[in-house]
Amino acid sequence: MDLNYTSEDLAFRDHVRAFLAANLPADLQQKVRKHLRMSKDDYVRWHKILARQGWVAPAWPVEFGGAGWTPVQRHIWEEECARAGTPPVLPFGVNMVAPVIMAFGNDAQKAHYLPRILSCEDWWCQGYSEPGAGSDLASLKTTAVRDGEHYIVNGQKTWTTLAQHADMIFCLVRTDSGVRKQEGISFLLIDMHAPGVTVRPIIMLDEDHEVNEVFFDNVKVPVQNLIGQENKGWTYAKYLLGHERTGIAAVGRSKRELASLKKLAAAQSKNGRPLMEDPLFAAKVATLEIELMALEMTVLRVLAQANTAPGPEASVLKVRGTDIQQTLSELMVEAVGPLALPFDPDYLEGAAGHAVSGEDDAAPLASHYFNFRKTSIYGGSNEIQRNIITQMILGL
Repeated sequence: MDLNYTSEDLAFRDHVRAFLAANLPADLQQKVRKHLRMSKDDYVRWHKILARQGWVAPAWPVEFGGAGWTPVQRHIWEEECARAGTPPVLPFGVNMVAPVIMAFGNDAQKAHYLPRILSCEDWWCQGYSEPGAGSDLASLKTTAVRDGEHYIVNGQKTWTTLAQHADMIFCLVRTDSGVRKQEGISFLLIDMHAPGVTVRPIIMLDEDHEVNEVFFDNVKVPVQNLIGQENKGWTYAKYLLGHERTGIAAVGRSKRELASLKKLAAAQSKNGRPLMEDPLFAAKVATLEIELMALEMTVLRVLAQANTAPGPEASVLKVRGTDIQQTLSELMVEAVGPLALPFDPDYLEGAAGHAVSGEDDAAPLASHYFNFRKTSIYGGSNEIQRNIITQMILGL
């Protein structure tokens, strides 16, 4: 793997930078850089800007609407988006269910769902975790019983991110309880507007409505919404999680946050000197930067394995990426100290002309810190990922 960009790669980077400079709305950029909350309209607006350019799903095959970029170009794109401060393209449709539909769905499912994901006509959410079935996902209890041309779905999902906005949910459901638990699971696509679907908010410590409980009470789901074969959903779920874990590494975003950390620390003083000149704090930042550089090299190695499904290396990326993200949030709070204490939801919502006491850049950092405690849990907890690494890479 050549770690140096070619002249073509550099020209591509310049092209991306010019596009972002011309098309990224300033209000969205400010929200991202200041760690303010994003609305549904914010996410959809950016998604549609990219869709018009044909860049919303660069990792997709060209025949389905992908950009036809090389792995290095995709890395450049992610890095430049993070540097510029773009909102994320939400992964549930583009990066999670779409690869499963492409790999295991039938032609009718591909023709119907993929264009709607590209255009953001459908907003997707993920129906995996349940009360009592999080890291041990195969213990899920939501059932789908075949009744003619429909499945009747009953059960509950939890921690369902942004389900309050969703049109569709991809769900793991139990279709056979008489076999080993991994072998009786199927992968269903369910209309969130169907009768019997109820969404209840889970309000977090920072008063944000990001996650939800979703209940299914005798929900009728057409058999044609089954992906692949009945009782083979565990295979499809693992395939999806590999794609999710690779994306969780978020190297570009961490590089942007590292630059913000250095800026924050330079503006704070300790014993009359900038905090970045304090040897102990500077050593923490330097260690983190080295770890981030190593993670970036690992991501590039994974990307270079073109046309292969993510394997156990996705678990490595997930563990190291989330460890780094959490350390960044910790060091930001450490850098600003008491200035991170003010909590004002109106400011976090981006209310016009609204300010808090203290430094505006510091105001969202405590909320940001607490929110990022989740990263080592979602997508499969880091403890589970270490078990996967032990078994599949070390052979233990």
